[in-house]
Amino acid sequence: MKARNVALLLTAALAVYLVLLAGRAIALLRTGTAPGVALGAGVLVLPLLGVWMVVATWRSGMRIQRLARRLDEEGGLPDASDLPRRPSGRVDRKAADAWFEQRRAELERHPDDWRHWYRLAYAYDIAGDRRRARATMRRALDLEALKTPETPETPEAADR
Repeated sequence: MKARNVALLLTAALAVYLVLLAGRAIALLRTGTAPGVALGAGVLVLPLLGVWMVVATWRSGMRIQRLARRLDEEGGLPDASDLPRRPSGRVDRKAADAWFEQRRAELERHPDDWRHWYRLAYAYDIAGDRRRARATMRRALDLEALKTPETPETPEAADR
């Protein structure tokens, strides 16, 4: 099953849960009692927060996927398939660290290029440092957004 399909399935399950939770919050609000209304208001915050988190996560994932496609079209998508792996399937730690150092050296030569930040984020990921991988990928997304000016769709839009 593709990762996107799993994500869609989990998002659908979460949506059902959030709807049920919102229903409980509304039921508590309808009690009319002070504790019921207070609890209902508190519980209602959870589905709202959940929706915000799901939207933000999907948005980020789509932006990262767009960068991956673009990098693949340019022939610059990182390839770690030749790195030695443990029986679990994870990349061998020493090999991951060496591969990471190569990506970091590339980034030092091109610090303003989102492509190198993307590759470094991937290197963090295969090295097992997910927190730094996410932060580095956010930097890649920010740099790409700065470097990609919006192109007008029509000549008239360019004149405005």
